[in-house]
Amino acid sequence: MKSLIITGAGSGLGKELALLYARQGFHIILTGRTLAKLKSVEREIKETGGSAQSFSVNVAKNEEVRQFIKEAGRIHPLFGLINNAGIGHFGPVEKLEQHEISEMLDTNVLGPIYMTQAVLPYLKEKNEGFLMNIISTAGLKGKVNESVYAASKFAVRGFTESLQKELEDTNIIVKAVYMGGMDTPFWDESDHIKDKSRLRSPKEVAEIILHSMDEEPIVIESKRK
Repeated sequence: MKSLIITGAGSGLGKELALLYARQGFHIILTGRTLAKLKSVEREIKETGGSAQSFSVNVAKNEEVRQFIKEAGRIHPLFGLINNAGIGHFGPVEKLEQHEISEMLDTNVLGPIYMTQAVLPYLKEKNEGFLMNIISTAGLKGKVNESVYAASKFAVRGFTESLQKELEDTNIIVKAVYMGGMDTPFWDESDHIKDKSRLRSPKEVAEIILHSMDEEPIVIESKRK
């Protein structure tokens, strides 16, 4: 059974992608910082006949990532990686705290880079698999009060587009997903979005991603028409 690693899989879009891909026959390797949330998703997958395993991993810590990938690679053949984990702090740039800036750059930029570096040798060895970076429409254009968040997403966009060129002569598919805000706990501690009622649900976005795999890039606007 081929394995698919999903970061930030304890809730929101990561959780919904895990549930969907488990139904596609993948062994899902759930990662995140809160093991209890991951275990809850793992149980949900197993209750419907799927296969999953949970690991607490801080993607911003390179050594931790490498140790995790080494362990995960011994379980099932590694076939794919979805870099979904992300953090956002919003407001005028001069009001952002240093720890908020560092947290966004470490998680949103270094996280996908470290995870990809660690996984890629396994995919290259078999010359198959896929890498998917969940970016955000903030990686396509700047937005008010999202300066550093957008900077982190523009960085991942550049990383993804470069990977596509590096791997274009292989059987490893690299996908970029640019989606707008979703109705998730991501916004619970922020007043950046006043009305979440018109935002798409994580389940809806996950289904759009799965059905849009032939598109490049995959762009999903936040609001329903």
